[in-house]
Amino acid sequence: MAHDFLPSLTGSFAQPASENPTMVMVEAAYRHHGLHWRYINCEVSPENLEKAVKGALAMGWKGFNCSIPHKVRVVDYLDQLGESARIIGAVNTVINRDGRLIGENTDGKGFVQALKAVIDPKGKKIVLLGAGGAARAVGVELALAGAAELTIVNRNEQRGKDLTQLICDKTSAKADFIKWDKALQVSEDTDILINATSIGLYPDIETLPNVDLTTLQPTVVVADGIPNPPLTRFLKGAKERGCVTVDGLGMLVQQGVLGIKYWTGVDVDATVMRQALLDLGL
Repeated sequence: MAHDFLPSLTGSFAQPASENPTMVMVEAAYRHHGLHWRYINCEVSPENLEKAVKGALAMGWKGFNCSIPHKVRVVDYLDQLGESARIIGAVNTVINRDGRLIGENTDGKGFVQALKAVIDPKGKKIVLLGAGGAARAVGVELALAGAAELTIVNRNEQRGKDLTQLICDKTSAKADFIKWDKALQVSEDTDILINATSIGLYPDIETLPNVDLTTLQPTVVVADGIPNPPLTRFLKGAKERGCVTVDGLGMLVQQGVLGIKYWTGVDVDATVMRQALLDLGL
C-alpha cells in the first residue's frame, strides 16, 4: 500500500529526526490509529523554499509543516489562507486539497484548544505576555474565539502596539498595551494570564517572566506556551498561589491533533501523543 508522506519543511537549524518532538508525537498517533502515513523531517534552506513547496506538490504530499524561518515567506507560494493565518500573516501547516495548497496556522489554535480543556476564553479578560510570533498567533486566535479583552504586555513597545492594533482592527475583541518595563501587577479582574514568551524555556528553566506573582488571584487561570519543561517555574509559582494552570505540552499536542485532522480527516487520541512526548523526556 502506498504511504502518504507529511514532511516538515524546517530551517537549517532542524533537529535530527530522532529528536524532533513533532515527528515523534505524530508518528505515534499514526501507529496507534493504524494510519498508513509517514511524517518525515526535511531541512530546507530559505533560498530553496519555493522549489521545496513545488516539489511537495509534484510528489503528491498531502501537506507539510513549516517552522521558522519559513512561516511568513511560504505564504507567497500558497493558493489560499485560512482566516487566522491571513490575519497573523504566517503559516505553519499546509494542506494539499486537490492540488491547491491551503495555509493554516495551528500555533494559536492548538493553544486555544488546550486552554478550552480548563476554561473557555469567550467573554474573558486576558493578559498576554509577549508580542512575538507565538504571541501574535495566540492573541489572534483568542480574539477569534470570542475573548472580550486582551492586554498585550511586551518590552518592545512598537511590536506590542502593532499586535494590539492588529487585534483591534481585524477582530471584534478589545485590546490595549502595557509596556513591560517593570514587574507586572496582575489586575484583580483578570480571568486568564498567558506567558507567550520564551522565558523559562530549557535550558534556562530557572528564569521567570517579570510578574509580581503575589498579585495573582487564585481565580486566575495561568497558561504557559513553553513545552519544555511542561511545569515551568512560572506555572509552579501560579500553582502556589492556588491558580489552575495549563502547560505548553498540551498546546504542542493540540497543534499536532489539528494538523493530522487537516491532512487525514481523522480525530486522533491526544493522550497517545502527549505520552510520546513525555517518553521523549519533555
